[in-house]
Amino acid sequence: MFVRAYLRASTKEQDASRARTDLDTFASERGLTIAATYLENESGASLQRPELFRLLADSRPGDVLLVEQVDRLSRLNAADWERLRAEIRQRQVKVVALDLPTSWQLAVAHGDDFTARMAEAINGMLLDMLAAIARKDYEDRRRRQAQGIETAKAKGAYRGRPEDTKKNAAIISMLRSGQSWNTIIQATGCSRSTLSRLAKRLPDHASRSAVPGPTDTVGSP
Repeated sequence: MFVRAYLRASTKEQDASRARTDLDTFASERGLTIAATYLENESGASLQRPELFRLLADSRPGDVLLVEQVDRLSRLNAADWERLRAEIRQRQVKVVALDLPTSWQLAVAHGDDFTARMAEAINGMLLDMLAAIARKDYEDRRRRQAQGIETAKAKGAYRGRPEDTKKNAAIISMLRSGQSWNTIIQATGCSRSTLSRLAKRLPDHASRSAVPGPTDTVGSP
C-alpha cells in the first residue's frame, strides 16, 4: 500500500502546499510514509485536474489518496462527483481525509474482510455527504459573490480585476503563431477559460486555427 498525498488550491495566488506538514504529521503518527505528493492550482469544481488524475493513474489497488479536507478533492456537482467516484472505485483507491475521522482507519490494514468492508461502506457514505456539503458551500459563495458584484455595479463602485495586458498580449501572440492550447497553458499558467476568452479577440480565421484539437484536451475519467 502506497500513500499518495493530494494538495490543491484554487488559484495561482494560493499556496497548494500549505497543508503538507499536516499530512506528513498524520502519516508519521501512524507509521506511514507518503510515497508521492501531487500539487496543483485548479478549481475543485472542475474535473480538469491533471495532477489528480495522474495520481489515480499511478495508483494500484489498496493505495491511499490522502487529502487535508474533502473539499480539496471535490467541490464538484453531482454528475461530475459520480464520475470521479467511479474512477476512484475502479482503481480501488482508499480516500483518507483529515477532516473525516472515519476514513483514518482505511490507512491501516484490517485483520478481516468484514471490518474492512464495513469501514469502506461507512466512509463512502460520509465522503458523499461531505462532497455534497462542499459543493453547496461553493455555490453559496459564488451566489454571494455575484450579489456583491451586482450591488457594487448598482453603486458604480465595481471595477473588476485589472487586466494583465502584457501577459495577455504574449498569449495572443502565441495563439497567432499556432501553438497548441496545452503548450500555452503550461508556459503561461493561464486557465483554459482565459485562453478561450483571448482567442475570441483574434480574427475569425486565426481563432479557428487555434481551437484545441483532441490532443489538446485535458483528460478526465
